[in-house]
Amino acid sequence: MSRFGGLIVFWGLLAHTVVRLEGLPLPLEQALSLPVSPALPTDPTNLAGSLTDALSSGLLTGDLGSTLENLPLLDVLKTGGASGGLLGNLLGTVTSLIPGLNNIIDIKITNPQLLELGLVQSPAGHRLYVTIPLGLILRVNTPLVGNLLKLAVQLNITAELIVAKDSQGKTHLVVGDCTHPPGSLEISLLNGMAPLPLQSFLNNLTGLLTKVLPGLIQGQVCPLVNGVLSHLDVSLVHDIAHMLINKLEFVIRV
Repeated sequence: MSRFGGLIVFWGLLAHTVVRLEGLPLPLEQALSLPVSPALPTDPTNLAGSLTDALSSGLLTGDLGSTLENLPLLDVLKTGGASGGLLGNLLGTVTSLIPGLNNIIDIKITNPQLLELGLVQSPAGHRLYVTIPLGLILRVNTPLVGNLLKLAVQLNITAELIVAKDSQGKTHLVVGDCTHPPGSLEISLLNGMAPLPLQSFLNNLTGLLTKVLPGLIQGQVCPLVNGVLSHLDVSLVHDIAHMLINKLEFVIRV
């Protein structure tokens, strides 16, 4: 074979070898050096929606309804109940001024409802505020009426959510301040207009409920929210904590 022919055969074999090598997997050290596409960021809308859905579900399955229905409202109205302190003294003074209050046979919370939760992010971006709107019916049984007196009640509870770390360094969402915004309580008579002789009693009862009811409900709802937060999905907590720690906006303002 001529020298020129030998070169042709050599280049042909070399090209065939290169083609075969291109089909082989890359060595590990070379594969690790390749650029990796970053993970897509979590959709902020989905993140906020997942949190409110989880809170709603947790409150509904965490006996929120039965907790509200079993509030000892009559005992608190008449004696101050477990309120004690200044509130207990205030109740003792106020109840003595309400004609007919001691004649109330019973007052019960019925049909408690959890309405759609609201979620906003603090201007600095490192806190969340969850609005928990509640609706319920008060059934007041008193001889003054001759039948049941039904009052519709609506109340908002606002819980502040913050990021905290436990002794093991694990990140959690916990409740900071938890209160009822002033003026968020609404009470209205369901079954028509009250008779004129009853109107004074109704006004006084409504005034007393305005002082007592928000604190009673708040005292039950806020611990439930903390309990729900402790059972949230770990990945959801991690994503939300990351956004809050870095002060990134993920709650879409409307």
